[in-house]
Amino acid sequence: MTPSDLLDLCKAKGLRIATAESCTGGMVAVALTDVAGSSAVFERGFVTYTNTAKTEMLGVREATLAAVGAVSEEVAREMALGALVNSDADIAVSITGIAGPGGSEFKPEGRVCFGIADKTGCTTETIEFGALGRTEVRMAARNHALQLLWRKAGGPKD
Repeated sequence: MTPSDLLDLCKAKGLRIATAESCTGGMVAVALTDVAGSSAVFERGFVTYTNTAKTEMLGVREATLAAVGAVSEEVAREMALGALVNSDADIAVSITGIAGPGGSEFKPEGRVCFGIADKTGCTTETIEFGALGRTEVRMAARNHALQLLWRKAGGPKD
């Protein structure tokens, strides 16, 4: 599945996409908008690198950030749902994680939390990509987010 395949699928189904990205810094949005004609499907992208941006742009609750931190499924859920509420999209994906270098014993480098939402709700998951290096973790997260969008749009499993 390529970004072009995803866009074609969504266009055929009349679906619009929004992204809410932290550690990937807009890489999912870039992958989609690199394709000519993506404006028929890509509604908007939020790059919310700081906690302040997450609260101001997506409505992530400060209490959630204080309780569990930005790299959590709870924040990924609020990011994805916030992207839906603050856009005209039908599907939204969120990404928040630790690309590296660094991390901690409790939140290691390579941990990335995802949310995938539509009008019926949101599911979340955490992937431990490991200490692959910053570039590789970010690319892996981008690719996984595109797969989540593909599956949510009804694409066949690869």
